[in-house]
Amino acid sequence: MARIFSTLFAVFLLHTVTAQTFDKAKLDTYFQTLSENQKMMGSVTLSNEGKVVYQKAFGFADLEANIPATPATKYRIGSITKMFTSVLILKAMEEGKIDLNQKIDKFFPEIENASDITISQLMNHRSGIHSFISNPDYLSWNTQNKSRKGLYDIIREGGSDFAPDSKADYSNSNYVLLTWILEDVYMQPYSNLVKKYITGPLNLNDTYVGQKTAIAAKESYSYKFVGKWEKESETDMSIPLGAGAMVSTTEDLTIFIEGLFAGKIISFLSLEMMKEMRDNFGRGMFVIPFYDKASFGHTGGIDEFKSMLSYFPEQKLAFAMAVNGSSYDPNQAAIAVLSAYFGRDYEIPTFAANTLKTEDLDPYLGVYGSASFPLEVTITKENTTLIGQATGQPKFSLEYKEGHIFVFTPAGLTLEFNPESNEMTLKQGAGNFVLTKK
Repeated sequence: MARIFSTLFAVFLLHTVTAQTFDKAKLDTYFQTLSENQKMMGSVTLSNEGKVVYQKAFGFADLEANIPATPATKYRIGSITKMFTSVLILKAMEEGKIDLNQKIDKFFPEIENASDITISQLMNHRSGIHSFISNPDYLSWNTQNKSRKGLYDIIREGGSDFAPDSKADYSNSNYVLLTWILEDVYMQPYSNLVKKYITGPLNLNDTYVGQKTAIAAKESYSYKFVGKWEKESETDMSIPLGAGAMVSTTEDLTIFIEGLFAGKIISFLSLEMMKEMRDNFGRGMFVIPFYDKASFGHTGGIDEFKSMLSYFPEQKLAFAMAVNGSSYDPNQAAIAVLSAYFGRDYEIPTFAANTLKTEDLDPYLGVYGSASFPLEVTITKENTTLIGQATGQPKFSLEYKEGHIFVFTPAGLTLEFNPESNEMTLKQGAGNFVLTKK
């Protein structure tokens, strides 16, 4: 789905290795502060040369049942799944079942430009195939089970956004099609292939293709914060498939990426093919820089889950974070973890108490729009918290800053109200839009 309020995060740091100064107690306090102020819930693991050097779970897996998160809690990992799918495609190549340069019309003749699109182009998002989650109606059916034919028809009807190999643009449709290619050439379900070639050999007992969330199996729900934590609806896993349907723990994720870079599941030659970048996209991974060093990995987002997995080959450091609720930028938490490990300074955030009364929010309530802005933004309240919602998008809670200014930090969004003129200025990145209350 095309969202102006994107919460995808990536980290841009790294420095000299001073892990011997690693202050784990301070990092514990950092996450405790986020949890106590209802800013974030989740889990993080750092592993160096195959040994866990830091691990922390914070918040809840199930708020209603008062079940806290633990290191054993499993999270939906969203698009990190694409790394698993890419590994399986390369394994199929190694076994002679496919050629990365072969066209996909053999598998999907009805897809636009299928005779010009290669398997490799699906892997590094150069196919031009429209991403179905960008469809305006996506959130109206994403919780419903879809058959292969039903989802295939949606992808087929989405058509093409650009000529194959003319550029790169992220598309979940690519990895759903790769899922079906794997199932067709192996004549086995994707879940079986994950177990046979990845989770089985690496003994990843807590990593698998998800279904409906099962708290009894130590899986977690996800939550959005709208004045309080509110359970998010669940995407049906028949939809993301090899683009985003997997569940894992952060520790299992570090074992996976360490095994990948150690040559335990595909050859080093195949790994180099994964790492080969074109327009910033590799085959199922991309570069995540940290100052002058580079890691390789992927981020993920599904429902209110946000995740990140990266590996620094030079330092042999694996980093995994999974968040199941955030009203604070998860990128900042990732920065804090890596800064702590590498001896860089970082601050434990402080959160000012909200001094507004519920009646103070009334002048801001309403529906705002503009002919120059593609969406309407509805402003409501939950007790003393202001809530925003753009057309067709999830609700988000706004944090009071000062005067008539409110922010939504995870998306870098600022809303500045002018009650006298019934206007609201929306600022995000270089965008600056003045919306009028209807």
